[in-house]
Amino acid sequence: MASLTPDLLLEAYANGFFPMAERKHSKELHWFCPEWRGVIPLEGFHIPRSLKKFMEKHPLTVTFDTAFPDVLAACADRKSTWINGEITTLYNALHRRGFAHSVECWREGALAGGLYGVSIGAAFFGESMFSRASNASKVALVHLVERLKARGFLLLDTQYLNDHLKQFGAHEIPRGTYMERLREAVERQATF
Repeated sequence: MASLTPDLLLEAYANGFFPMAERKHSKELHWFCPEWRGVIPLEGFHIPRSLKKFMEKHPLTVTFDTAFPDVLAACADRKSTWINGEITTLYNALHRRGFAHSVECWREGALAGGLYGVSIGAAFFGESMFSRASNASKVALVHLVERLKARGFLLLDTQYLNDHLKQFGAHEIPRGTYMERLREAVERQATF
């Protein structure tokens, strides 16, 4: 997969596939298109009561696309990660072309947490998130969903489902249903 380009990556996303490395230092990438796909319904998004209270008491400054390379690097900065050097290069290239985006949470001028993903049409593909401060990645997710709803997005793909995302209303749908929603979303125009 040494010849993977940003254009091929966008075509893969539009067809339900995404790449991952086995480990941070792996040279090879693998394609995935899970039989069951994690999604967060934008209209059914749930903010836990404890998070609402936290956001009121401990407001973070939230920005979009102001520190994409830093967010990507922070997401990769863990013992076990699928984000290798090639992923880093490709997604930074997608960001420069306007297809990869980040949500940043700041506390006292320092990057406290965030997330990044890819947008095509009215589909947003969440890739990874990180926190250096309590709840910062959750706050980033809340702001991402608000932005996607305001901008006319139809699909928020989380790829896989985990307990962290379930609290927000995330659930799994079968690949066939996902592909139908994906086709509709990528054909619709929306601007992140």
